[in-house]
Amino acid sequence: MTAWSASVTVSAGGFDLALSIEGDDTPVALIGPNGSGKTTALRAIAGAVAVSDARVEIGNRVLDCTEREIQVPMQDRGIGYVPQGYGLFPHLTVMENVEFGLTVGARRDSATSRTERVGAMLSRLGCESLAHRRVDRLSGGEQQRVALARALVMEPDMLLLDEPLAALDATRRRAVRLFLAEQLSAFGRPCILVTHDVRDVLALGATVVVLEEGAVSQTGSLEALRTSPASDFVREFVATD
Repeated sequence: MTAWSASVTVSAGGFDLALSIEGDDTPVALIGPNGSGKTTALRAIAGAVAVSDARVEIGNRVLDCTEREIQVPMQDRGIGYVPQGYGLFPHLTVMENVEFGLTVGARRDSATSRTERVGAMLSRLGCESLAHRRVDRLSGGEQQRVALARALVMEPDMLLLDEPLAALDATRRRAVRLFLAEQLSAFGRPCILVTHDVRDVLALGATVVVLEEGAVSQTGSLEALRTSPASDFVREFVATD
């Protein structure tokens, strides 16, 4: 079991975020109203946005510590990050997209090894037949699998998913949600998922962290939030299933 903690303060463009959370291998669902700082929080942990003050630690690795002037570059953090819209390169094939993370940073690998690892990952996710297709010709569900494959093939220490199901229609979302739950269970390492859907929390058995106006307003299980919602937003969120 991998313990982790993240404490970040971000001030940019008139927006202030102060987030302090910790966990283990149980997925964390980060929820909150639009504009509350969810995406900024993931980007700060991933190292993709400048922070005013930070301490990010996964296991025994310190990735950010302002006090000690430690700031590990994004490509060397060992974090798999799937942004909104998946962040795939539309002009590249599925194979080229998935192997990208193995061509840079501390987890760079040889060409032969990359081919083997990417092939195995695509097979594991059931999309090996897509290997030589361009991603702009894939369905939303197929793109979601490719984005997850690109994140997982690096064998990351933590996985960050920013609304991974939002681009899917309702029918496809149900099937992909079950698929995602299976993959995260097999992943067995820390994962933070931004979502607007309580059904994602249920499917993943996630601990919930509520972010409102740039600060954590409540943390706990879905049942705890239902019993004692800390705000109108929380009350509405837990009532939507």
